[in-house]
Amino acid sequence: MPKTKKATMMPIVRLAIMSEDSNSNSQFGRGIANLCQGVREQGSLNAAAKSMKMAYSKAWRIVKDTESALGIQLLDRDGAHGSSLTPEGAKLLDTYLELDAELQEFARKQFAKRLK
Repeated sequence: MPKTKKATMMPIVRLAIMSEDSNSNSQFGRGIANLCQGVREQGSLNAAAKSMKMAYSKAWRIVKDTESALGIQLLDRDGAHGSSLTPEGAKLLDTYLELDAELQEFARKQFAKRLK
């Protein structure tokens, strides 16, 4: 019987931030975090959407729905001059990214420990 290559397994934890007060299903998760990172790096929601192969209208809707659900403004829009993260948006993104990295590392360590 031929040997098969053993697949390397790793856990993936999905983090989402939501408002307890919202009736919406919109959450701040990996997708909106990627959009916000793109805005931070590229200075434009349109450019961020294009880099994700997403229509600008869809990106705009995601941002608006998330802002409404969380009760905070994520982006400052300056028309043709692009967009930037609000201080609240930047803090939420940074907190999300830090917590996500910590959760992924914790899950990897726990998974490896328990598989031994």
